[in-house]
Amino acid sequence: MVGRDALREYARGSLWVLPALSVVAALAAGTLLSSVSIGPRSPLAFQGTPDDARTLLLGITGTMVTVIALLLGLTVVALQLSSTQFSPRLLRSFLRDRPNQVVLSAFVATFAYSAAGLYTVGVSGGNRTEAYPRLAVSGAIVLLFISLGLLVFFADHFVHSIQVDAIMDGVQRTTLAVIEGGLLAGGQETPGVPAWAVPVTSRRSGYVQAVRPGVLLSHAARHGVCLRLRPRVGEHVVAGTTLAWIWRAFPGDPAPDPQAFSRVLGTGVRIGFERTLQQDAAFGIRQLVDVACKALSPAVNDPYTAVQAVDHLSVIFCALARRPLGNHVARDGSGAAVIIPGRRFGEYLAVMCGLIRRYGASEPTVAHALLRLLSSCAAVAADDPERCAAIEEQARIIVSDAEREVPQARRPRLHPRRSAVRPPGGGHAPAPPAPARPRAGRAAHPCAATVTPRTRASGGERKDRQPP
Repeated sequence: MVGRDALREYARGSLWVLPALSVVAALAAGTLLSSVSIGPRSPLAFQGTPDDARTLLLGITGTMVTVIALLLGLTVVALQLSSTQFSPRLLRSFLRDRPNQVVLSAFVATFAYSAAGLYTVGVSGGNRTEAYPRLAVSGAIVLLFISLGLLVFFADHFVHSIQVDAIMDGVQRTTLAVIEGGLLAGGQETPGVPAWAVPVTSRRSGYVQAVRPGVLLSHAARHGVCLRLRPRVGEHVVAGTTLAWIWRAFPGDPAPDPQAFSRVLGTGVRIGFERTLQQDAAFGIRQLVDVACKALSPAVNDPYTAVQAVDHLSVIFCALARRPLGNHVARDGSGAAVIIPGRRFGEYLAVMCGLIRRYGASEPTVAHALLRLLSSCAAVAADDPERCAAIEEQARIIVSDAEREVPQARRPRLHPRRSAVRPPGGGHAPAPPAPARPRAGRAAHPCAATVTPRTRASGGERKDRQPP
């Protein structure tokens, strides 16, 4: 099962699999159409001479070679832009882009169809002939017009796909799909690893891409043991180190054979050279965090893109706040169990807030965006004290870092934003600011009592700053 999943995952991210299948389909279609004999008066038949047909096929073949080279060149440009401007972890998204694969497959199929037709049109047994498959030549014209339409579609799709908004929206949609359908449910009570547990080492190095609890549980029930994985999905494991522990219910029972479970773990735990989004929602979060950090770097200096990335992260974290997170436990009626460690909500928050907070501590708009994210999460997870405590802790760190990095004269009012993050009924409301005193010798303006020194400082700061 895992082998088929790995093959499907490889085919989904390869640029050659679908074009290769399209070449086979084009050659089969050409062979089939060449066997169909129709008269020159048929509306579906090509009306030219054999020389005209060969000239047409030669022109289509040369045109397709040029267009394929152009498409591959633009794809390389998109990959380079994605790697340098946004994140190298987004390259996989461009390679898995299905419209690009379909367009490339159509161009390659048209080239193969037309080039193969040169072997049969106008020649037979090394001699010129007046008979040729007119319907097959008409098929080449149809493929030419289809390729022309796909070329226009590819130009539009390419321009939109390299926009940062489209890239982040794609990562958000993919991550939400993982949260809804691929993320293993957690929240169950997890037994600890006893002292008599036997370690099982990993056969290969790489990232844990996916885990099949059903495969592991059936084998654990057959041997009457409990199994717990050491790495979480998305974490790296080194060959020869502990991948899992197995143990029986009592220390006096015979120890299980780790070699037998090593083969089972190779089937139930997929380890690859890269992280995937099949069960790893943290990988999608990491991609958006990379975009935000790249935008905050001195070479790019684009805080608004970082704010947009945080806004997309808000949607993801509100979805996470509704899900049961933590360790996943699969049990059997015989007492066997499989424990798969997972991230809790506070750990997801730490993955997201840590880098963005450190790189964007000196930019007030980024701090405001992070506090808005935490406020939205607090509204969704108001009934969970553990998650509310994690949200409050991250808000405190964000405000502390911003106060340390932003000069006093340019510091915005972050504390009211932090108080909005607190769950209902938790903590104390912030004290109202003291009214400003009018200057001596000048009549007090009726609105002067509502303007505090902090408000004046933040208002002056807004005059000096450029709008986002």
